Amino acid sequence: MIFNFGSINIDHTYHVPYFVRPGETLKSDKYNSGLGGKGVNQSLAIARAKGAVSHWGRVSLTDAWVTEEMQRTGVDVSDIELTNEPSGHAIIQIDERGENAILLFSGANHGFTEERIVALLAKASPDDSILIQNECNGLDKLIPLAVSRGCKVIFNAAPMDDEVSSLPLDQCQLLFFNRTEAALLLGMPIESSASDLLRRFNETLRDVEVVLTLGSEGAWYQHNSETFFQAALKVTAIDTTAAGDTFVGYFLAARQAGLEPLQCLQRATAAAALAVQRYGAASSIPMAEEVDKVMHQQEGL
Repeated sequence: MIFNFGSINIDHTYHVPYFVRPGETLKSDKYNSGLGGKGVNQSLAIARAKGAVSHWGRVSLTDAWVTEEMQRTGVDVSDIELTNEPSGHAIIQIDERGENAILLFSGANHGFTEERIVALLAKASPDDSILIQNECNGLDKLIPLAVSRGCKVIFNAAPMDDEVSSLPLDQCQLLFFNRTEAALLLGMPIESSASDLLRRFNETLRDVEVVLTLGSEGAWYQHNSETFFQAALKVTAIDTTAAGDTFVGYFLAARQAGLEPLQCLQRATAAAALAVQRYGAASSIPMAEEVDKVMHQQEGL
């Protein structure tokens, strides 16, 4: 089982010609709101990929509808806590190129107590996987506690901040980074090549599996001396929101099903390619059958 200690956000998305500048008021002609947050997105992606996932999260009582939506997709929501605190939410700008800029309010996602974390981990068995992102508090407590129980910790280090470098990353089994996140963690230039980033990871976190995503340039998997690369599918992106979460969820579901790392990369890349061709966060995550179709088309080329 994958237990996802993850954020639950309400996304407010605005489509704009370009990202708003300081002191500017910019008109948006298209707006929508819906379920989001890196935690939720990854749980939904795992479930839509036919993986087994239970979500550990917190959300306001006024937004209890999100648990019903998640449950319909196949996510176990029995350990989502309904609170009187405001839910986390995000203000998302989507520009004409499909790129996004996001303002995040943590809300209930930062209300986890150490007692709650201990209680949640008591539900996990040795060899279960604990998936985390950097949108909930308490990761410094959760990682060593999970490892002490024999659980495998999987960390998508986003959004990146200074606190990530202080976490016991060497205790994690698998880490997901994009180029910017990897460069910031490693103290390297943002424009660093994938080979340079992976070499530094091998020097600093050699025993940890690393997946490095590069958007339209593809994705890498590395563990010790083993390295695999998967090119991105050539598609026209209209909204990159949740593409990374889709990739993570599909990679983990494929891994849970026993696929090899390169096969996991291939399936995750196909799913992300579908996601960037759709608007929205949770709404852009494809179903397993859609990914199957893309995979079959690729095999036929």
